[in-house]
Amino acid sequence: MGLAPDSFAPILIQLALGIGFSAVILSLAFLLNPKKKSKPADTFECGVTYYGDARGLFNIKFYLVAVLFILFDIEAVFLYPWAVNLLNFKNAGLGGFFLIEMFFFLLILVVGLYYIWKKGALEWD
Repeated sequence: MGLAPDSFAPILIQLALGIGFSAVILSLAFLLNPKKKSKPADTFECGVTYYGDARGLFNIKFYLVAVLFILFDIEAVFLYPWAVNLLNFKNAGLGGFFLIEMFFFLLILVVGLYYIWKKGALEWD
C-alpha cells in the first residue's frame, strides 16, 4: 500500500471550488462596485484623519501584543489534534513518547512566555 491516494478527485474538486469561489467573488466585486469616480478629499487611516508628520514615532506595543497573541493562539491549536490522537498513539505503543514530546512543546511555550514577560512585552506604559 503506497502513500499516494487512490483518486485525486477530491483534491481536484476542492481546487475547482476554490478557484470558482474566488472568480465569483472577484466578479461580484467588479460588477457591484461604485461607478462614480471621485478624487479623495483627504488621506485617512482607519477612518481617523491624520495629524502631524507621517514620519513621527509611534508605539508598537499593541501590534506586539497582537502578534504574540496570534503566535500563542496558533500554537495552542496544535494541542487539539494531539489530544484527539493520543489514544491512538497509546494503542500503537507510542503514548509515552508523544506525552513527553507534548510536555517538551509546552515547556518551550512556557519559556517563551516567561521571556516575553520578563522583557516587558506585555506591559502597558
